[in-house]
Amino acid sequence: MARAIYPGTFDPVTKGHVDIVERASCNLDHLTVGVVDGSLKRTMFDIDERIGMFSEAVAHLSNVSVQQYTGLTVNAAREIGATVIVRGLRITSDFEYESEMALMNRRMAEDIETICLFSALEYQILSSSRVKEVAAFGADVSNLVPPNVWKPLVKRLEEQKASSK
Repeated sequence: MARAIYPGTFDPVTKGHVDIVERASCNLDHLTVGVVDGSLKRTMFDIDERIGMFSEAVAHLSNVSVQQYTGLTVNAAREIGATVIVRGLRITSDFEYESEMALMNRRMAEDIETICLFSALEYQILSSSRVKEVAAFGADVSNLVPPNVWKPLVKRLEEQKASSK
C-alpha cells in the first residue's frame, strides 16, 4: 500500500471529489487531499475555507487528511512521502488534460505514479465551476455538494451578487 496526494483547487468541494477520495482511500495507507493555494484559477473561497469544507466532508475517513500546498504537485508529493498522485476522470476532455499532466509529472518525477479513477456515473458532468455557475443562476445544487458546503456556497453567491450592485 502507498501514500498518495489528490490535488486540486476544490472550489468548492463536490460530491464527485468526495467519491474519488472515498474510493481511492480504500486502496491506500494514507491519502492527502492537497488543496492548491496560488492556483491560476480565481477562487470563490479562500484556502482556509476550502480546507475546512473538504476536511469536514471527509472526516469519516481515518486515513485521509487535507492540507494546503503551493507549487508543483510532484514537489508536494515528495514533501509528504507520497509515491502516487490520484486524479479523477469525468468526461473525455479530462483524459487529454490528465494524460498530458501525468506525462509532465512523470518527466519531473519518475518515482511518482499517477493513478486515475473514473468518476461515478452520476458525477460525470460535475465540476466545481459548473456548480458555481448554475447555483449563481438560482439552481438548487444541494445534491451535488456535501451538506456542509451548500449553505456557505449560497451565502457567498448572495454576497457577490449584493456587492456587484
